[in-house]
Amino acid sequence: MSKLNVDQKSVKDLFQNNKADFLIPDYQRPYAWEDKECQTLWDDIFAFAFPDDDYEKFDGSKDEYFLGPIVTFRNDNGKLEVIDGQQRLTTLMLLLRAFYSMFDNMKDANSVKTRENIAKCIWKTDEFGSPDMNILKIDSQVATDKDKDEFLSILKSGMVTSEQKSKYADNYRFFQKEIDKFLKQYPSYFPYLPIRILNNCILLPIEAESQDTALRIFSTLNDRGKPLSDADIFKAQVYKFYSKLGKKDEFITQWKELEELAEKIFHPIYGTPMDELFSRYMYYERALKEIKSSTTEALRKFYERDGYKLLQSTATFENLKLLASFWNDVSNQNKERFSDKVLRRLFVLNYAPNSMWTYFTSVYFMHYKDEDGSLEDDKFYTFLCKTTAFVWAYALTNPGLNSLRTPIFAEMVNIIKGKDVAFADYKFDIQQFKNIFNNYKFFNGRPLTKSMITWWAYNSDDQELMSLETVIEIEHIYARNRFEKEHSLTSKEIVESLGNKAILEKRINIRASDYRFEDKKKYYNGYETPRGPKAGTKIRELTNLAASNTDFKESDIEARYNSILNSFVDYLKSNELIK
Repeated sequence: MSKLNVDQKSVKDLFQNNKADFLIPDYQRPYAWEDKECQTLWDDIFAFAFPDDDYEKFDGSKDEYFLGPIVTFRNDNGKLEVIDGQQRLTTLMLLLRAFYSMFDNMKDANSVKTRENIAKCIWKTDEFGSPDMNILKIDSQVATDKDKDEFLSILKSGMVTSEQKSKYADNYRFFQKEIDKFLKQYPSYFPYLPIRILNNCILLPIEAESQDTALRIFSTLNDRGKPLSDADIFKAQVYKFYSKLGKKDEFITQWKELEELAEKIFHPIYGTPMDELFSRYMYYERALKEIKSSTTEALRKFYERDGYKLLQSTATFENLKLLASFWNDVSNQNKERFSDKVLRRLFVLNYAPNSMWTYFTSVYFMHYKDEDGSLEDDKFYTFLCKTTAFVWAYALTNPGLNSLRTPIFAEMVNIIKGKDVAFADYKFDIQQFKNIFNNYKFFNGRPLTKSMITWWAYNSDDQELMSLETVIEIEHIYARNRFEKEHSLTSKEIVESLGNKAILEKRINIRASDYRFEDKKKYYNGYETPRGPKAGTKIRELTNLAASNTDFKESDIEARYNSILNSFVDYLKSNELIK
């Protein structure tokens, strides 16, 4: 079990401790508090310290105000790296520094004593307890915070200029203004407010034995906050490397651009967009190491090997940018980069039953890209076709993402070795595949259902490329409600047959969902309204059905089902995936 050091402390007890040496590490996000957060903190503290605006109603022996937890771990340099509590810790330091400056010319005993106490919170003390005004008890190394030097300057000097526009400067000015107003209103009681902050405002410092433990604690405690992502940790390592090269500013600019690009491209269920980019790149590095194991390490564990050696390389960062650019062009359906046939395959793969194809394709791209980051079109098309055929068929015969890892990981290594993707050990038996297909229930909630009917739509050469932004749904050509009214099918199960399902744009599916086929036809084709024309579907099969059929009956469902099955078997054959 991980060891924790947890002990509720007052601001004074925590900050004045000789071992208090806080570090806002480079992987943290920039300081973000603004006036509204500072106003809330000030109002809450003031209301606590001066109940009903009366200093005498405060009971210093028992009254406490809880400020929240501070989660840290002591790093190899003996500093307390702050995982949670950065915002309140930084803000408290600014508040205390503003009080310290205001006491500068006050000579009464209470003011002098309070100023001394504040000084021991802000600066390190020598063995006699005297503050060393050159050594602060807090430091910031936040990689992407260009204003952190202003924070340290304000703490050291107590001065802020009109040219300083950082959140640190703004919040320091805010506290100066509020303290000045307080001093004018309560001149005799001025020392009571900061001393009550020091003695009776409570923090819960949680010191963990390691960074990982601290991060887990933060994730558990702070359900409203944003825990540090894997990519935040990685950013710090790359930042350190580029700083040593004298390219710190260049890195910060490029990282921000990369982060913004990732946010446009990736929308992962778990983790951040940058985590997703690092994940896709990880599989390439795994393949380079010829790792075929279906057990994958956690993302952070993979990159932290050998002290994050992989991230301490210009090649890695450049590769990440190239990979992001590739997926950006995929997401934007860039016709200058990809042919129409490639874009059509990529569209279908976007509706794959699982995400493994994205990692597989990332490995292919990283290995076969030329100096310009381009791929040979015909070979890429062949790769995408085989990937589609295999992933679809394997998802049917061997359900579950974990089972797919074994053949895919092996082929990733083959890509690195320059071998053609073949899935030689995992080819399909025709009869067995057909049996599984015929017994599979293609319910709407199963990802494979939409995967298969999307593939079927684009199996037609005349199906035009649709935008990836188009929202498509599953259409029952023979409507569910029609069966409830007519009972013109042998059984209700036939309604849910794959032969009765097609992809259809959501905007049309809403209108066409509950109609007889003869009524659906106009929605497929488009129609005129008093307000103008309503566009039909871009799904060519449905417009062809509307043109050729007067109805869509059970025999049509069965015939279409057999066409889908037989065509997919032919697709497996053409991609050399049949035993």
